[in-house]
Amino acid sequence: MKCPNCGKEEDRVLDTRVSQGGEAVRRRRECMACGYRFTTYEYIERTPLTVIKRDGSSEPFDRNKLITGIQLACAKRPITRAQIEKIVNDIELTLADEYKSEVKSKDIGEMVLAQLAKIDQVAYIRFASVYRAFEDVEQFIAEIEKSLAKKRKGDSETQSAHNGISPG
Repeated sequence: MKCPNCGKEEDRVLDTRVSQGGEAVRRRRECMACGYRFTTYEYIERTPLTVIKRDGSSEPFDRNKLITGIQLACAKRPITRAQIEKIVNDIELTLADEYKSEVKSKDIGEMVLAQLAKIDQVAYIRFASVYRAFEDVEQFIAEIEKSLAKKRKGDSETQSAHNGISPG
């Protein structure tokens, strides 16, 4: 493994652990040349997945592109890198289980929205605005109202459950 600090390829593994629910192996390494310590991850190599975009073009699935898109939506929000990694890991597992070789970008976007809706409404709206290509303020307002309605419904169901009343 090439050292990210000095570029030399001699290192030793200090620690190995199963990570991300058994989907990866995390290794702590130390460069033999400069002593720099770094972490690497090994993932299961799956059949390559192709993403079919809205315009009909296709491209290989790119985990880093997905992380970047989610990070932009979560900028300056109380969302950790670990939470973003979990979202992406969950989506990758779903894709591996449900899709053989192709997935529509729309399906991935909906998965991201479902995950963000659970953890941060602002990040959800930000992602939705780009993903759904909002063109005017009315579209923002409609999405916010829809999000608030879901939140209110969830809050009332939670409150009813706490009071021993079944919703509906």
